[in-house]
Amino acid sequence: MKILGVSCFYHDAAAALVIDGAVVAAAQEERFTRKKHDQEFPKNAIEYCLQFAGLQGNDIDAVVFYDKPLMKFDRILQTYAATWPKGLLSFLKAMPSWIRQKIWIPQTIKDELDFEGDILFAEHHGSHAASAFLVSPFEEAALLTTDGVGEWDTTTFGIGRGNEITLLSSIEFPHSLGLLYSAFTYYLGFRVNSAEYKVMGLAPYGEPRFFDLIMKELVNLKSDGSFRLNMRYFTYEFGLRMTGRKFSKLFGEPVRTPESKLTQFHKDVAASLQKATDTVMVAMARHVESVTKMRYLCMAGGVALNCVSNSKILEETSFDDIFVQPAAGDAGGAVGAAFYYYNTILGNRRSYKMNDVYLGPEYSDDAIETLLQSKNMSYRKCGRGDLLKETAQIIADQKVVGWFQGRMEFGPRALGNRSILADPRNPKNQSLVNLKIKFRESFRPFAPTVLEERMEEYFEFDRPSPFMLFTATVRPGMRTIPAVTHVDGSARLQTISRAQNQLYYDLISEFERQTGCPIVINTSFNVRGEPIVCSPDDAIRCFMRTEMDSLVIGSFILEKGKLGHYRGESVEEQFELD
Repeated sequence: MKILGVSCFYHDAAAALVIDGAVVAAAQEERFTRKKHDQEFPKNAIEYCLQFAGLQGNDIDAVVFYDKPLMKFDRILQTYAATWPKGLLSFLKAMPSWIRQKIWIPQTIKDELDFEGDILFAEHHGSHAASAFLVSPFEEAALLTTDGVGEWDTTTFGIGRGNEITLLSSIEFPHSLGLLYSAFTYYLGFRVNSAEYKVMGLAPYGEPRFFDLIMKELVNLKSDGSFRLNMRYFTYEFGLRMTGRKFSKLFGEPVRTPESKLTQFHKDVAASLQKATDTVMVAMARHVESVTKMRYLCMAGGVALNCVSNSKILEETSFDDIFVQPAAGDAGGAVGAAFYYYNTILGNRRSYKMNDVYLGPEYSDDAIETLLQSKNMSYRKCGRGDLLKETAQIIADQKVVGWFQGRMEFGPRALGNRSILADPRNPKNQSLVNLKIKFRESFRPFAPTVLEERMEEYFEFDRPSPFMLFTATVRPGMRTIPAVTHVDGSARLQTISRAQNQLYYDLISEFERQTGCPIVINTSFNVRGEPIVCSPDDAIRCFMRTEMDSLVIGSFILEKGKLGHYRGESVEEQFELD
């Protein structure tokens, strides 16, 4: 049984191929087109999935789309009707894409795939719930999904048992925790649906002095964890912006101009928003816990990428454990749609656990070497042992390494195959990597990757965190890793076991052998405004356009100053900054 899950047309388009109940390939469209958060039909991601499995379009048994477009279209029309005539400009802007593209998904799938089989549609939050529960290690669990909006729902909770998913309750648009976070993202001068994580990273620099104002004026949180937003302050129902003048008047300052200076006011607003988000998420999780009586919780939806709130739920509820879908946003909906059809609709038993997300393309040494030679680049080819020793030594020598190995990660995090690595013991590396390599804001934190068995020595955390979806406090006696310790003493933690990624684990083990430190800085292999690199060519271009010292790509090590005459785009050319 071969099922293709597809998500697209809103943000983070993706495809996932499930064969006999296991994901064999999955990728976001952005990685191929190089357009960050690309929402277009994921023809490149689909082509990759089919090629990986040696299939043609008509070999697929069913294609499952991650939401129901006609239900979403109905919600949009009803919203414009209810807010008429304020939404006229927004209506005129939105309708062409709907009429031209978004309601013709079956025909698009048939045309793009040359496919004549079954095309099915899952509900948006059903796909989110399935993407978390059906690939989790739990036989039964409570379910919580939270995002901007699907068809009508913005939050749902329910129960998963075996291969069954039952959603018990929901909160509907326009009342949305995801859209609340996006509204503040807009107010703080960052890009909506792209830079919410910047707000999360900014929050520890501030004090939550506007928390009471948010909970009094903007969010009406009820005893059962449900909430309503005061829509007088928001314009996303009908406007081309998220907030209006009333919102700015409430906080006493106008919308921040993008790229302008971040003041203490902006940091305090971010801190207040994060505390409000934590408060609502914990309240919802406690209600779900009390109603379902479940020991475990599965989460998905874009808000589930907020690792600070995830950790608050872990701390302030009695759940034994939490599984968060690593691609919790819309990209993961492609995985959820496929599994929902295979397990819940068709009734097949679950047999797959998502222990890692190395589901994207990989490239052979032959392909990499051919590319390096075509660009006239100098390199050293190493055996496995020498590759690990030399790379660990380069990092220990306070150099920054682009690390390109194996299959690309699925989801928004680089987890050791498309990563930039550096020494966490050097406090200068936080600003160095931010400003000279990533070309991004200096306040942005970096994640540590730590050997799983050494985690509790350094962090106040008691379980694996393989997907970078929880924060942990760095133990006061272990503040020897300042480059990955955020201003509040926390770190967005990734643990690694050898079963998950042998090469990456062995590299960190070698770094520990040389330095005594079982941790490296791990940030995604990209620069600001660009998706994570996918191909060797992407990696080489990123390496040449930054002040990265070395590139370790497959079995090859490249070092700046030893590259020969580079046949490629101008080294001085920089990526466009958002």
